[in-house]
Amino acid sequence: MNYLAYIDPGTGSMMFTIIIGIVTTLFFALRGLMIRFKFGFHKGSAKGSKKKLPIVIFTDSKRYWNVFKPICDEMERRGIDGEYWTASPDDPALKEQYQHIRCQFIGEGNRAFAKLNVMNAHICLATTPGLDVIQWKRSKNTEYYAHTSHALDDGTMYRMFALDFYDCLLVSGENMVEPVRELERIRELPAKDIVVTGVTYMDELKFRWDALQKEKEEKAKERLEQGLPAEEPHETTILCAPSWGPNSIFNRYGEKFLKALVDTGYHIVIRPHPQTPISDPELLKDLQKKFPANDQVEWNYDNDNFEVLSRSDLLISDFSGITWDFCYVFDRPHIYADTHFELELLDADWLDRTPWILETLGKIGRQLREEDFPHMKQIIEDVLSDESYKRQREITRDESWAYRGEATVRTVDFLEQKLKELQESGEA
Repeated sequence: MNYLAYIDPGTGSMMFTIIIGIVTTLFFALRGLMIRFKFGFHKGSAKGSKKKLPIVIFTDSKRYWNVFKPICDEMERRGIDGEYWTASPDDPALKEQYQHIRCQFIGEGNRAFAKLNVMNAHICLATTPGLDVIQWKRSKNTEYYAHTSHALDDGTMYRMFALDFYDCLLVSGENMVEPVRELERIRELPAKDIVVTGVTYMDELKFRWDALQKEKEEKAKERLEQGLPAEEPHETTILCAPSWGPNSIFNRYGEKFLKALVDTGYHIVIRPHPQTPISDPELLKDLQKKFPANDQVEWNYDNDNFEVLSRSDLLISDFSGITWDFCYVFDRPHIYADTHFELELLDADWLDRTPWILETLGKIGRQLREEDFPHMKQIIEDVLSDESYKRQREITRDESWAYRGEATVRTVDFLEQKLKELQESGEA
């Protein structure tokens, strides 16, 4: 054996990760230079504002309006001036009639990034990963970039370097703090501000769910007084709402999975991830053709997922963020498909730990493997009647969803205080 040529698996894995990191960094750097060069010849579209804006909220998609609306509403209530910039021409925010928040569509793709790259503001708040990595560059005229959570996770399931160059992370729970700090140590990055605020849209979901439950209780009383059963007949409804990309249910199992699900005879709601029509349009078109909408099967594309979540009895997903909405807000069971999640090129691959998402899925739900597909109906029945996951939902909910009901106020408190600090330091 040539021992000089031997590399043990641990060292090999580490070297492979380092090589990937170097190659990725060089790619991003080259791409960034090309984009800056390109934008240099489009000064008309990328002209910066001379007036420094206090707070700019940026979203790359209208689907994050549920995260930002509570923040905008609270800023409006307090009289805090700001702007909401969206890359979606049909963003619901554009219909709002705020007095202190100016909502505007800034274009899609590179047109949006051209404006962002010369933005003149004290604070930029966003959910978009990849700041200063590819197209989106830090503007020299913007002092402070803050990222806010749009789902429960530990911050490591993005592509490499996704959150590295933010000044601040507003996170949903304590479970996100240490993984981020560990990445900073490995990459020798300056420590960011990390503020545990909770997550705004989940608070709103919970508020709406509590109100709906109260309404149902009142209706149940009325029905009992009329000599009717407390609840109207309800058809057991299974919500299939996977994530997108190569690790998702549709990409891994597609037709085979949906056939097994439809064969259960339950009412099935299929809700593709909003990115799927963009990234895998042909795959989605093929699945819709093979499993058309009918009395048993419905396809759901609502921008607001509250209605479909509230009427579903069980969720089948993979690693999608909707899992936490369903399990933690509605306190209902779920099944997660084993899609052999690959961590390569993700921040999580740099850490010697199982990502919080993957670890937690096994605690609060039943795994579904490909060999289980023929027994789908029995597995669903078992999970629907099994109360053992409820306690784990409570435990993991507490570690990942902090300050429930307070996220909006805590977020705006932070923005208001940080804005004051930046303005005072600029005047000094």
